[in-house]
Amino acid sequence: MAGLADVVGLNKYLGWYVEHGDLTDVPERLARELTDFHEKFHKSILVTEFGADTIAGVHRLPAVAFSEEFQVDFIRTYHETIKTLPFVVGEHVWNFADFMTKQGVTRFDGNKKGVFTRDRQPKMAAHWLRDAWK
Repeated sequence: MAGLADVVGLNKYLGWYVEHGDLTDVPERLARELTDFHEKFHKSILVTEFGADTIAGVHRLPAVAFSEEFQVDFIRTYHETIKTLPFVVGEHVWNFADFMTKQGVTRFDGNKKGVFTRDRQPKMAAHWLRDAWK
């Protein structure tokens, strides 16, 4: 279907669902995967989803998965990589706010990828995004 679209949306979760908690190779891998896709289809790309579940109020140094520091590192890594690729025309952090999902072993009390809590209180990532997008 990518050949039929003017712009292609891709969801990417390197460092979360793939190599969970490790951002070491994400810039190189993300740039390579997006570049390979662009070279194959010659289409502009919108990164339509990227994010990391974060428990509001959990802080760890060094940053670890589920901490607010890790969410900021994750989003910063993607944002800084994406802006080096001229064929990537936009990014959409997943998600605005935490939301409820069905119960399961991979989710406790819903999806926590929001940069705001379900009560619309900002996490560290919301503040970082405000500054990055000024």
